[in-house]
Order: sequence, then structure tokens, then C-alpha cells
Amino acid sequence: MQNVIETRLSELGIQLKDAPVAVGAYVPCVVEGSLLYISGQIPIDGGQIKFTGQMSTDTHSSSNDISVGQASARLCCINILTQAKATLGSLDRIERCIRLGGFVSCPPDFYDHAQVVNGASDLMKEIFGENGQHCRAAVGCSSLPLNSLTEVEALFKIRA
Repeated sequence: MQNVIETRLSELGIQLKDAPVAVGAYVPCVVEGSLLYISGQIPIDGGQIKFTGQMSTDTHSSSNDISVGQASARLCCINILTQAKATLGSLDRIERCIRLGGFVSCPPDFYDHAQVVNGASDLMKEIFGENGQHCRAAVGCSSLPLNSLTEVEALFKIRA
């Protein structure tokens, strides 16, 4: 295969590692016909959760501000691609990103969920171009698995 997507990842300085293992009683991916469903991925790198806690509503604090949240969502997206490659063998089988679901751990008075999840959405567009455009949900949560700051799930259309 061509490895067009992996070339694009390399141009962006992204190296896919081993796919994180599921932390519950579920499978990371399901292929059904021409659809690839990917379970929620958290910001794990090298077996360690890199972004934890909740988003900050303190505009004078750099702890878990919007840029940190975006970096966390971006890492979730990288893990989505890692799971896709482990399941499909090649990311070039992905035709388009259909949907992302983003979850943000935050206090009740945090309202910038969409900006945080843009970290994942923007990466999909950088990698897949027009085929990275997708519909999306961005939801606030009081907590996420393993104290993760963000979690992102995905749905892709794939080639046989």
C-alpha cells in the first residue's frame, strides 16, 4: 500500500506507537461493513496518562488551560489513529472521518468544551484534509476514566 497517511503523520512529526490496551470490558475497535468504530481513547503515551484532572476556569492559571486541553485531545486523536492502524493494518484504508465524540473533564462552570475538542478535530483535518471534516459532540464531564483530562471516540468510513 501507499502509506500516504503515515507519510503525512511523519511530516507532522507524529510517530504512532503501540495501541493502548482497553481499560475496561470492551474492545478498542469494531469493524461493521464499511464503518470503523473506535472506543473512547484517553491521553496515554508510553503507558502513562499525560494529561489528568479537570480543566481550569481560572484565566490567570496555566494549569489545564485551553491549550493543555487541546494537547490532551490531540493525543487522544493520535491514540485513535494507533487503534485504527492496529485494526486495519494501514491507515490508507480510511476514506473519511465521519464523527468524533469528545469528552472534557471540567467543573460545572467551564464552558469551552468545543475549543478543547478542537485539538482532536484540527488534527483530523491536518491529516486527512477535506476527508477529515466530521460532525462532532463536545461534552463536559465531572470525571473521566483514570482521571484523564479528555477522552475522544471516533467513527470512520473505510475501504474494504
